[in-house]
Amino acid sequence: MKVLDFGTTKDGHQTHLYTLKNDTLECRVTDFGSILVNLFAPDKNGDTVDVVLGFDDVSGYENDTASLGCNVGRCANRIGGAAFTLNGTEYHLDKNDGENNLHSGFHQYSKRIWTVKEYTDTAITFTLDSPDMDQGFPGALTMSVTYRLEDNALKLSFSAVPDKDTIINMTNHSYFNLNGKGDVLDHMAAVNASRFTPSDAQSIPTGVFTDVAGTPMDFREPKAIGQDIGEDYDQLVQARGYDHNYVINDYDGTVRYAVHLYSEASGILMDLSTDYPGIQMYTANYLEDEHGKGGAVYHPRDAVCFEPQFFPDAVNKPDFPSPVCKAGTTYHKEIIYTFSIDK
Repeated sequence: MKVLDFGTTKDGHQTHLYTLKNDTLECRVTDFGSILVNLFAPDKNGDTVDVVLGFDDVSGYENDTASLGCNVGRCANRIGGAAFTLNGTEYHLDKNDGENNLHSGFHQYSKRIWTVKEYTDTAITFTLDSPDMDQGFPGALTMSVTYRLEDNALKLSFSAVPDKDTIINMTNHSYFNLNGKGDVLDHMAAVNASRFTPSDAQSIPTGVFTDVAGTPMDFREPKAIGQDIGEDYDQLVQARGYDHNYVINDYDGTVRYAVHLYSEASGILMDLSTDYPGIQMYTANYLEDEHGKGGAVYHPRDAVCFEPQFFPDAVNKPDFPSPVCKAGTTYHKEIIYTFSIDK
């Protein structure tokens, strides 16, 4: 086990960087936001590549507005009008994205110090106490986040038991680049989805489902991320690229394959599985001159995010799978990143 100093926050809290390592993978996570800082995977040349974007110390994450590596909650993505009604009561949230709520507002879980509950060579569990009406959401809960290395996979799980009916929609917002640098336009991606949820100009889903067939949104078979990203298609134009929720095929609440990502340059393949019903594909469209790890400067298209989730604005869309977690019931969701090499 290896614990490093990760710097001091603006308000004087000491933060730490924890290393997990097995025979195949190595990752580093911090108690600031329970953020994934590094993820090293072997490439076809026998070297290792850090496949996630990030920062060298806590100050970068304090100032970050793009959620690099963050575990986002209590509710990831957007809630239209920054309001919702639950059990007859209307709740109002921060308007931090125009008139809407994005990633739960101004007081995000990813900007707080988490408690380490368990730490071994290959696993770590963080917890965060979130009181009733935290961020505007009803119900107190303790959110638990566990990272675990198993063979060639990084497994990430979220767990909580609220004391009132509430909304829970945790995700991880890592920015992936299987080459470790440059853009990802040549990365080959496949998404296990025949439909997506189109959005309005404010990135709020309209509530309908659209077939990907015959559109630039079609990733049912592997294709280069850059192949259609510049097409004159309204959904791509208004989002400046891909920033859309895909409806995972045959969702039944169990863990299933969702995404395949491959770089010919490094030979690294990543498969993502999850028990969420949707996945947001985001091509770092607003990553403007972000100064990251090792002196790198990040730009749009330098990474791709695949964020497993309940659909954006699901609490206000009756035809979407519900993000409501009932009082006393266990919220438990998983994201599994599996790595291999194509030589």
